[in-house]
Amino acid sequence: MKKISTEKAPAAIGPYSQGIITGNLLFASGQIPINPASGQIEATGIVEQTEQVMKNIGALLEAAGTSYQKVVKTTCFLADMGDFATFNEVYAKYFTEKPARSCVAVKTLPKNVLCEVEVIAEI
Repeated sequence: MKKISTEKAPAAIGPYSQGIITGNLLFASGQIPINPASGQIEATGIVEQTEQVMKNIGALLEAAGTSYQKVVKTTCFLADMGDFATFNEVYAKYFTEKPARSCVAVKTLPKNVLCEVEVIAEI
């Protein structure tokens, strides 16, 4: 196994890695809308937070030598299922190959953000 780490995505805020490559797959930890430059959550609405999450995912994919087109599975967590349609609009701009996906609403996300997304991608 190989750990993936990049300064272009937020550092892990707990005892985990940004991502792990095993075989020809990347298992990326869930990304929340932390701006890696400041270490802060600057985006407030679901559109802005989803865009930051996608930027963070893109940085991890790049660091692992893969891309959005190679993502095979996503798991999406929303603080409010009322944001589902708006979240999907942003999500669809990035995941054009339409990977398999689960999307659930949860009671609370880390740092009280509105969304979190994790991915599994082919290398």
